Amino acid sequence: MDNVTLGRSGLQVSPICIGTWQLGGDWGEFDEGAAIEAIRQARSLGINFFDTAQGYGWGRSEELLGRALADELRSSRDEVVIATKGGLRMEGDEQKRDSSPEWLREGVKRSLDALGIDHIDLFQLHWPDPDTPFAETAAALQELVEEGRISHVGVSNFDPAQIDEFSRTRPAETLQPVYHLFRREVEDDLLPYCREHDVGVLAYGPLGHGLLTGTMVEDQEFRDGDWRAGSAVFQGDGFRRNLQAVDRLSELAEEIGISVSQLAIAWVLANPAVHVAIVGTRNPEHIASAVGAAEVSLPAEVLVRIDSVMEGAVQVGGPSAEGV
Repeated sequence: MDNVTLGRSGLQVSPICIGTWQLGGDWGEFDEGAAIEAIRQARSLGINFFDTAQGYGWGRSEELLGRALADELRSSRDEVVIATKGGLRMEGDEQKRDSSPEWLREGVKRSLDALGIDHIDLFQLHWPDPDTPFAETAAALQELVEEGRISHVGVSNFDPAQIDEFSRTRPAETLQPVYHLFRREVEDDLLPYCREHDVGVLAYGPLGHGLLTGTMVEDQEFRDGDWRAGSAVFQGDGFRRNLQAVDRLSELAEEIGISVSQLAIAWVLANPAVHVAIVGTRNPEHIASAVGAAEVSLPAEVLVRIDSVMEGAVQVGGPSAEGV
């Protein structure tokens, strides 16, 4: 698996990034030992890119990632690329957007402590904050770059106008959008904008938050605390129709000798604007499959057949900063 250049950031990263949202608690409880093994398995298979966030369990995900990679982060720091996100905070039981300079500085300090590192390779604003001017946020992050606390700056869940406004003060080097077969609106304007401006794209949710694994059933049950249990995406007629589409995609994947999850990841990476697919798993056995997906090149006729299958599917929404 060859590394790719992540847009104008210049970072050399694996096209598969291990995401750690599932290690913060929003997906229910899990076996920490297995999760640590999965992260180490990813590293052993050549993955050098790991994405987390302060808001994933408010330090829990970052701490676990830091523990899993502790030896390498001490001995081979330059060989591992750590991305995290900030700009959220808790107010009582509510999660709020806060990209004020004061909170960002505090958040970066907390993330560095939780991860056990002295600098963050890529720091991303988790969501746009309508109450803080982008110029203030961008200037604060530039200060943190100049101080050596972070190396590169990106944004997540931004639209083209927001990226443009932010970049007037300090260029946004990367974007992290949600992108999968059941959610394609970013193809209209956002991905073309990123390609034109050489913004590095690391797409999250390539497996549709589990929809595209081929393992879900109509009466799917979720662990206690899993955000999907209360999501309309995983209920009702739309869910049933989408499971039928996944069945057809599974048949197509079998024809070409791969799994449906590999098909879904390879499809995301086939978009010329996308550099990296973020794959979240707590299972070491799934890592090799994700790495294999990076080696899959989908012929044009297969892409056409995928589009045909998706004509009968239902496009879905997803979680928001306030909705998890």
